[in-house]
Formats: sequence, C-alpha cells, structure tokens
Amino acid sequence: MRVTTQPSPSPPPAADPDFVPADLGRRFGALVIDWILCLLASGLFASPTRDAWAPVLVLILLYGVFLGLFAQTPGMYLTRIRCVDWTDGGRIGLLRALLRGVLLALVVPALLMDQHRRGLHDRLSGSVVTPVPR
Repeated sequence: MRVTTQPSPSPPPAADPDFVPADLGRRFGALVIDWILCLLASGLFASPTRDAWAPVLVLILLYGVFLGLFAQTPGMYLTRIRCVDWTDGGRIGLLRALLRGVLLALVVPALLMDQHRRGLHDRLSGSVVTPVPR
C-alpha cells in the first residue's frame, strides 16, 4: 500500500512569520514591462505623448483585470511575482485590483513601504506582492 501526502499549503502572508516579499528589482522590472505594454496599447487609440492620460488609464485597467482575475500582470508573470490577498493568500478580486491600480497611478503611495515591502497602495487594497513559488 502506497501512501502519498499532499504538501501542506503555505500559510497566508499575514500569518507566516517567515514571509519574504518580492524584491524591489523584480517589482520594478514588472512595472517597466507593464508600462511599455500600456504605452503600446494606448497608442492604438490615442497618442501617448500628446494624451498622457491614455497609458495611465490602460495601466489602471490592466491592473484591475489581470490582478483581479489572475493575480499577475504580464510583467509580473515574466518576473515571477504575483499580487495576492494579505490575509488569505488568494486573489484580490476586480474591485480591489482596480483600487490598487488607481493608487499605484498616483505614484506616491507606492513609495511609502512597510517592513513587508507593502506600499500604501498594497495596504489600502489589502494586498502584498510575493515571489511565485517554484
């Protein structure tokens, strides 16, 4: 008789004393990739150099849809990080992802980080950026 055991799921970030957030280099790399994609996408309906609002709007929508549904933007996927709920480790949902996108577009909240590298935009939306488990 063969007994297999499932690996125990990792605890949510808020309850894990050994929690290690995603490093700033990967987070910045993901943001640069996403911003380039937003510039390209906004170029389909506006001039990003003339209409500065267009890529920002696309960034907010990109974050809302991708984080809300998949917990990762394309840039996060490529840099192997994800944005999850701080209390349970699950997806943050569309509304909280849109809120996070709006706050991120304001830039200043992202610069005010705590010891878990949670910017003000993360704290207000109840999220955290973590490395993708291997």
